[in-house]
Amino acid sequence: MADDKMYQVSTLQALALGYTRAVVTVEELLREGDTGLGTFEDVNGEMIVLDGRCYRARDDGSVIEVSPEAGVPFSAVAKLHGDREFTLSSMPDLESIRKELTRRIEEHFGLNSMHIIRIDGSFEKIDARSEAPYRSHHVTLKTVLDSNQTAFVFENIKGTMVGVYYPDYMDGINMPGWHMHFVSKDKTKGGHVFDVSMTEGTIRLDRINKIEINLPKDAAFDTYSLKNASDDEIKKVEKGD
Repeated sequence: MADDKMYQVSTLQALALGYTRAVVTVEELLREGDTGLGTFEDVNGEMIVLDGRCYRARDDGSVIEVSPEAGVPFSAVAKLHGDREFTLSSMPDLESIRKELTRRIEEHFGLNSMHIIRIDGSFEKIDARSEAPYRSHHVTLKTVLDSNQTAFVFENIKGTMVGVYYPDYMDGINMPGWHMHFVSKDKTKGGHVFDVSMTEGTIRLDRINKIEINLPKDAAFDTYSLKNASDDEIKKVEKGD
């Protein structure tokens, strides 16, 4: 098992309550990890970090590579070594994938650790979302997504899901359980994954027992009452409902 860390920018509570200012740049983020996910300043699309490159899924589902100077208010990345590798086939939905992944990490007594994952595969369908930027602060992420989120479906597509797992006791720091973003093999389509039907996939998975959290340093961060982030606001990040 590689002795690496999860590098996280800010907290999910801060993002949920509307702290969307840049904390680091993409260039700084990629020094810390080559695989992961997050979002961009002003919630300008969904982030996919893969093979040491950073992509933005825009609100129409198209994907572009992001400049090193782009701002990052929230992200979680790590250096993926692929300590464990296995295949899955005929997974009808995201919930079945999550359950199988959870079973696999439980076998190795990993439920109280973090994990970084990539799944390279063929997908019958991917239900995804992204969003246009919303240039305001102290506006909850739920409000932003209610107005700026777009959902779309990709069918019969090859690509990669990248994701993170956080244990239940870290709820609020990040989303507990599995959180996935997708980018197509040709790097033209992607987004936050709501649901997925996977024909087959190769999984590379690392267990991580260290975390570094880079909190915002400006005074505005202290105007947010982070413990007041509601379950509804947190769940909106993942489920969009």
